[in-house]
Amino acid sequence: MSLSFWVVFGLFGQACFFMRFFVQWIASERRGESVIPVHFWYFSIFGSIILLTYAIHREDPVFILGQSMGSVIYVRNLVLISKKKKEATTDPVT
Repeated sequence: MSLSFWVVFGLFGQACFFMRFFVQWIASERRGESVIPVHFWYFSIFGSIILLTYAIHREDPVFILGQSMGSVIYVRNLVLISKKKKEATTDPVT
């Protein structure tokens, strides 16, 4: 296998995508319960964008379809997290 720019780029995207699971696992082990830290979503976004770019370069319709909507969902989760944090800081203490 030749380690061209695109192969290295695709492997980097795959590594980012893997890191989201690693981060989630470590956070869950530390808390003793299943949690999804905000970094999970950032790794998801970066990994999916890189993998989508790689899939487009490869002209792989199955891979393109599989990665095409992920980033939208991941960004939406970050928006929801941000909204919840904002509401928590603006709500008066009862």
